[in-house]
Amino acid sequence: MSTTKLPAPPEPLASEVFDSHCHLDIMVGDRQASSGDPVAQAAQAAQASVESILDQARSVGVTRLVTIGYDLPSSRWNAQVAELHADVYAGVAIHPNEAHASTPEVLAEIEELARLPHVRAVGETGLDYYRDWASKDDQHASFRAHIEIAKRTGKALVIHDRDAHDDVLDVLADQGAPEVVVFHSFSGDAEMAARCVKAGYYMSFSGPVTYKNAGYLREAAALAPTELMLVETDAPYLPPTPHRGKPNAPYLIPLTLRCLAEVKGIDPDELARAVSANGETVFGAW
Repeated sequence: MSTTKLPAPPEPLASEVFDSHCHLDIMVGDRQASSGDPVAQAAQAAQASVESILDQARSVGVTRLVTIGYDLPSSRWNAQVAELHADVYAGVAIHPNEAHASTPEVLAEIEELARLPHVRAVGETGLDYYRDWASKDDQHASFRAHIEIAKRTGKALVIHDRDAHDDVLDVLADQGAPEVVVFHSFSGDAEMAARCVKAGYYMSFSGPVTYKNAGYLREAAALAPTELMLVETDAPYLPPTPHRGKPNAPYLIPLTLRCLAEVKGIDPDELARAVSANGETVFGAW
């Protein structure tokens, strides 16, 4: 990942925190290798870039991260990188936009990857009604299959929910949610947050909570108890204010966390400690 166009780092946090959702493979930009084991070779070759991303994050108090898969190649890649680095965990899944690719064979490999010790989440999976890249029938079938994988493997379920709040909650209730559920880049309002609180689902807030036109997200964050909150970048997407339109990266977490702390009327260090504790509950001890 080139650093020449990245924003300047924010003021470091006094307490450590982690990024609950990013995409290292997209940030690094290379999941291919010419021969041998392509996943292993590409992951090994990417280590210098991953180290650079981690070093930059550590400089502001972001010491760990979870890198998330969205198709089979990215899930393989992120699982391999997590195996190579103690400060990185992985999530594996087929994104709802790729739900047509959720064949029994593909889902079997996703489950095999999910059972690895350094893979701590099944996701991102869920429903996306904003795009029509996959039919609703395919999305629902894939989502239900991933819910079952999360339950069988005992891993957290990380949900992509775009313009589908009611259906996502209905599927979870009908299928039976796994023990730990995380709404990645939470996009609901206070009413949606209240429903998540009642169900005990975690809400992971990202850069948009800092946007001027996202008052509904700040209302949701104000309602969410700190014990159900996580913070993420979704890097390289969704950079926080004042960096919209620029590449995002884990080192920008302090901007989002400080916004959330202000919304909740608490010290950023207190929120950072709560988020870190929640991270161990969700993803396990590092």
